[in-house]
Amino acid sequence: MNIAIYTLGCKVNQYETAAMERELTRRGHVLTPFEGPADAYVVNTCSVTAVSDKKSRQMIRRARKRSPAAVVAVCGCYPQTHPEDAAGLDVDLIAGTGDRMKFLDLLESAVRERAPVVALDRALDRRTFEALPAGGLAARTRAMLKVEDGCVNFCSYCIIPYARGPVRSLPLAAAAAEVRRLREEGYRELVITGIEISSWGRDLPGRPGLMDLVEAVCREAGDLRVRLGSLEPRTITEDFCRRGAALPGLCPHFHLSLQSGCDATLGRMNRKYDTGRYRESVALLNACFDRPAVTTDLIVGFPGETEAEFAATLDFVRQCAFAEMHIFPYSIRPGTPAAAMEQVPGPVKDRRAGEAAALAAELHAAYLHACVGRTLSVLYEQPAGGGLCQGHGENYMTVLAAGENLRNQVRPTRITGVRDGLLLGELAEV
Repeated sequence: MNIAIYTLGCKVNQYETAAMERELTRRGHVLTPFEGPADAYVVNTCSVTAVSDKKSRQMIRRARKRSPAAVVAVCGCYPQTHPEDAAGLDVDLIAGTGDRMKFLDLLESAVRERAPVVALDRALDRRTFEALPAGGLAARTRAMLKVEDGCVNFCSYCIIPYARGPVRSLPLAAAAAEVRRLREEGYRELVITGIEISSWGRDLPGRPGLMDLVEAVCREAGDLRVRLGSLEPRTITEDFCRRGAALPGLCPHFHLSLQSGCDATLGRMNRKYDTGRYRESVALLNACFDRPAVTTDLIVGFPGETEAEFAATLDFVRQCAFAEMHIFPYSIRPGTPAAAMEQVPGPVKDRRAGEAAALAAELHAAYLHACVGRTLSVLYEQPAGGGLCQGHGENYMTVLAAGENLRNQVRPTRITGVRDGLLLGELAEV
């Protein structure tokens, strides 16, 4: 049958969709664009904010309107956390964030039998990791390997622990086997991803740590580059940096979620670190790696955030000199403790988001200009027109260089300039 899938949300959702697509293809089904006709539509939803819920509902309604006779199936975080709402959207199959292969069995059954099905478990009761085949979103260039699911941090603004359940880890031997397969398939870079990869291993015998996994992955990866997904700041220790710096294949790009640069705000967020510990993490990375790219997320306008607290955040951001930042005005997530706190007015949140974005752009430009004159190892991914090819350096900055047939090649590239937020480069002699 013809199946169309639409994915909202994070890299883990993208990973899980890619795994489902590979399995559906293996079963003989045909993947078709979501905007066209199909026998079944799958919406893999997100519920990280109320806005995410709204987008999920919009895509579900769009699928039903496009093809009233087709099966419409919903999975992901939105039905896991809002099953009653999902049930009111005229869908044929409702599942959550667990057991994707069973979901595909139910999808095939729903098309055959045309009987509504609800298949939801209780996420907080999960204890085993569902291993899904790793792979890439761009063929043979960059692959993702999901090694962890779940989170037990219970930040006051976040519903994900209720959507994903407790921490479950992919065993080390299984991860190594997946890396060998990806290397043999010709990928050039591997991204280690999960809901909260800093917690990898805490549920496994002997409680191995993330760097144990990274070392094993790098050993199996050969000449593949290895990149880490988002990290909890407390992951960065002297031991982590010493061992990581000894791995030539590990990309010096570290995304450390900040969320706020004010200790009082971090306390209301129920984050597990303060600015002193975060500053220590950034200092360790800069001391142990050669000009690493430290990137982050920032929430502005969190409940109770005063002008003084926001000013403290901006000052802290300047001290950290991030290579890149993602700025989010706080969005109420019903069902979380932060939703009941005193809210910052919308116009104030918007103003602060604009100020933070301006600072982020300033710091990003400074980091890019500091790359000029350096030689980066660039994985070229796609043509960019005008005889140029586009790729990413080991620091994940985007690079443009002249070349016709560079796709899926890793080439040393001397950075010559900056244009429109991108690095310009020339291929260096090997």
